[in-house]
Amino acid sequence: MVSCACKQSKNGVGYFYTFFSAPYFCFCNKEQPLTVEDTICYFIFGVQSILVKVIQRSHGVQRASKENIQAEVVQVSEKKKSPVGQRLLTAGVAIPVVLTFVWFGGWVAFAAVLLVVILGTLELHNMLLNAGYHPLIWISFGLSVLFLIAAMFPQQRQLILETSLGAGLLVSFPWLFVRKKLDGAMVDWALTLAISIYLGWPMSFFLLLRGPDSSRIDVFHILTNPSWLYLPRGVWWLLMLLLGVWGFDAAAFFAGRYFGRHKLAPRISPAKTWEGVLGGFILSIAAGLILTVKQLGVPWYLAIVLGILLGIAAVFGDLAESLIKRQTRVKDSGQFMPGHGGMLDRIDSLLFAVIVVYVFAQLIGK
Repeated sequence: MVSCACKQSKNGVGYFYTFFSAPYFCFCNKEQPLTVEDTICYFIFGVQSILVKVIQRSHGVQRASKENIQAEVVQVSEKKKSPVGQRLLTAGVAIPVVLTFVWFGGWVAFAAVLLVVILGTLELHNMLLNAGYHPLIWISFGLSVLFLIAAMFPQQRQLILETSLGAGLLVSFPWLFVRKKLDGAMVDWALTLAISIYLGWPMSFFLLLRGPDSSRIDVFHILTNPSWLYLPRGVWWLLMLLLGVWGFDAAAFFAGRYFGRHKLAPRISPAKTWEGVLGGFILSIAAGLILTVKQLGVPWYLAIVLGILLGIAAVFGDLAESLIKRQTRVKDSGQFMPGHGGMLDRIDSLLFAVIVVYVFAQLIGK
């Protein structure tokens, strides 16, 4: 049998070329004729090599048919649409509940804010545990509750805050003395207090902004009395805050989804875009104009400034929580609200925005 390089071919083409050239010349050495045995051998090797490659292709790489492509497109579109549907459904249920607590105010609102603080503290604690930190949760929670109580008693607020901060220092630091392992003790101590400052302190401003006044509806004189609906000034401020931030988030989400090109903070939150922020400003400014000019007597130009400040604070709050999640290596703070993630994922923008609105209201005396 003649030895030639065609036998070393791995793709079978040389074998078939040699077969169809037989019994005249070999592919590699045209001066040597092939025997019948050589021709049969080349043919068998060629068929075997081609079949192996066909089997490998069929199992390793699936060719995309029209049906497969359409199925993938439908699957991707469903994945994109399902979070939006969940977000709208959850918002449709949560918004009326929140507005109900805003309406009643007082200790009813305190109970609602307390629930938010409990859930948020648990989420923050679990996130930090996931990153290897061990803050003392009961101190964080206790300090946050004292912040809320101080907001319910404006006359004694300064005394309660001074006592709360002093107790937080006196109780939290000696905890380090009895800790078995001192490695990372200072970081855990700082995080224990940081949870209260990040969550409990801003949440107390909701109660301060709402105030103690009660809302009322004169159901017996709806048609005859133009003042049948009375909303305290604190309710209007909270409505501006909530609807402004919710509107900003919604507009930013859809504007960034369809028009987003330029990343806002790619290292912290890659999905945020400048186009989304600009789209969000439209609704936050609109909320400032609609809910403060006539109802609270705020000049229109200051209402525009408030809408812009509200949007900026909402972005900072969103990025702050994104930074926490990135540092603790979690995608969502929890699964409390379908389509929105955890409680912190829903209130992150509000935590910064409520401080801006409260300070703004105090500065203009409204």
